[in-house]
Amino acid sequence: MDLHSLKGAEGSSHRKIRVGRGRASGKGKTAGRGHKGQYARTGHKHKPLFEGGQMPLVRKLPKRGFKNYNAKEILPINLAALNTFEDGTEVTIALLREKGLANGRFDGVKILGNGAVEKKLTVKANAFSATAKQKIEAAGGTCEIV
Repeated sequence: MDLHSLKGAEGSSHRKIRVGRGRASGKGKTAGRGHKGQYARTGHKHKPLFEGGQMPLVRKLPKRGFKNYNAKEILPINLAALNTFEDGTEVTIALLREKGLANGRFDGVKILGNGAVEKKLTVKANAFSATAKQKIEAAGGTCEIV
């Protein structure tokens, strides 16, 4: 199968309606716009959320909260997940992605102290919780901030 041989499902494509092409077409004369008024004029744009001069619902509702657009998306990874690596491995963010432990878009990785680590690992991440750092070093590993 090739891309050029694909066809749409039966009935999925329709002809474009040509408005203003005579009364017999069904969309002649006023071309489906009705008589006069703001919506019949050319160049009229439907403003989003415009409710005909009535106070729009969006302006009636109270504003809530705050969204920080500059916030960093930090991916949390628990210590228990690091047990999948062999003893003496250098665990980097690239290796975490490869193993499927760090998926999607993020700005940094933080290792959290949930679970126990039984292997001696060199872990390179953007941040470590105090308990995670303590447990990694107790197992004989090291923590490096990238």
